[in-house]
Amino acid sequence: AQLLAELGSHLGPETRALDLACGTGDIAFALSERSAHVLGVDASSRMIAIAAARAARGEKFVVGDMTALDLPDGSVDVVTAGYALRNVPDFRQALREIARVLKRGGRLLTLDFYRPTNVVWRRAFLAYLSAAGNTVGWLWHREPVVYGYIAHSVNHFVSITDFNTALAETGFTVERVYRRLHGGIAVHHALRT
Repeated sequence: AQLLAELGSHLGPETRALDLACGTGDIAFALSERSAHVLGVDASSRMIAIAAARAARGEKFVVGDMTALDLPDGSVDVVTAGYALRNVPDFRQALREIARVLKRGGRLLTLDFYRPTNVVWRRAFLAYLSAAGNTVGWLWHREPVVYGYIAHSVNHFVSITDFNTALAETGFTVERVYRRLHGGIAVHHALRT
């Protein structure tokens, strides 16, 4: 909801929107309520199959790699990425690719976990994520690793400040950052310059 609220007037009938790591399509479907052209991309063919089966407004879903998008330069107005960039092997390459496909003046909105800079809080935050992830994974899927990996991925990701720097280095101006959990999670709203 925060991602879409941030887009506000930037979505319209002719807006071309791209949702990366779209999973089963929740963000893409919310985008399609206000935009006629929505493409969801995910590395998982299983997730894409579920999203495609749910499509009702002409949304398109494809298996793809966010570090090598099969889209022309400057062909997209808006890119959303919920819990996406932390999970890609080279998030800086993914940012370069996003910058390539976004039109100048286009919008990037991301939601993700980040590595808190305060050491004491980071340890507590990661311990909580590990315990909660393993518990939920076991209860819902009988497989702790389903969500247990989150703490490990956060610990090997970057801080919000480092992510801001990476955005600037790849052609974006950060317009707003909404920080939560003392730097453990954030929504970024960036403009392609």
